Amino acid sequence: MLSNTSKYAVRAIMYLALNKDKNHMIGIKQISTDLNIPAPFLSKILQLLAKQKFLISSKGPNGGFSLGRDPGKISIMDILKAIDGMDVFKRCVMGMKYCSEQNNPCVLHSYYSSFRDDIKAKFEEVTFAKIVDEIKQGRQELYI
Repeated sequence: MLSNTSKYAVRAIMYLALNKDKNHMIGIKQISTDLNIPAPFLSKILQLLAKQKFLISSKGPNGGFSLGRDPGKISIMDILKAIDGMDVFKRCVMGMKYCSEQNNPCVLHSYYSSFRDDIKAKFEEVTFAKIVDEIKQGRQELYI
C-alpha cells in the first residue's frame, strides 16, 4: 500500500524522534547505517522533508538532520502526504483506472474502501510522539 519512499520517510522520522533528546544533528551516514537504507536515496527523502519543515538540516562536519517540529505535532499522515500525496487513499486496490466512478467500481471496491478509510483515519490520529512513548514504555517494540 505504501511506497518504499514513504516507508523510509516514516522510519527516518521515527528514528529522529527516538533520538531527539540527544539535542544534536545526526549525520546521513549514521541514519542510513542504523536504518539499513541506501544513503543517496535516504538523503533525497530527508532533503524533501527538510524543505517542508519537518526536519532541520545542516551541512558540514557537525551537520546532519534533526526534527523541525515537535513529534507530537507530526502524524504518520503528515509524512505520507508530504512524500506521496493522497493518491494512495484514492487508488483502486486492483489497479483499475475508473474504479472510483460510482457506475464502474471494481469487485473489491466496497470491501477495500472502508478498510482504506479506517487506515487513513488511524494515520491521521497517530503522532510520532505517541509511538515513541509506547516504545519507551515497552508497549511497542521497534524493528527498524
